[in-house]
Amino acid sequence: YAMSSVEGWGGLSQAQPEPQKADDLDILYGRLFKSQEGQKVLSHLRQITIEQPSWFPGEDPSQGYFREGAADLVRLIIKRVERSDNV
Repeated sequence: YAMSSVEGWGGLSQAQPEPQKADDLDILYGRLFKSQEGQKVLSHLRQITIEQPSWFPGEDPSQGYFREGAADLVRLIIKRVERSDNV
């Protein structure tokens, strides 16, 4: 959080981080997943990971860890695709 000259809580504002510059791998992710076919694949990956519950009652907790790991991989792809715009 960043402070301004305003006193109290009104002086706090959420600092906006500088966008990270894309590296070569980010650019490759962008080329792949920004294509029409790549968008379809990425949409499918979101549906089967991020948009699904990580854990269901009665399951072994390790299943939740596994699903969350798969969703995290899709989040990494999405972040690299977003970063590919920051050339």
